[in-house]
Amino acid sequence: MMLNTKQAAEYLGLKPVTLEAWRVQGGKLAFLKLGKAVRYSQSDLDAFLASHKRTNTSQAGAAR
Repeated sequence: MMLNTKQAAEYLGLKPVTLEAWRVQGGKLAFLKLGKAVRYSQSDLDAFLASHKRTNTSQAGAAR
């Protein structure tokens, strides 16, 4: 399933402006650029969430 920026942000619990900033910065989250349309794969969003899963607060973040 492909999601637009607003849908992807809602899925992740973030604001669309956050995803827009990440696209400019690069390296945070994969996306597809189809003409002017930006789309996110739900499987990429799930992988992103899984990579940030922690079992305690002292665990280091994902290396990116």
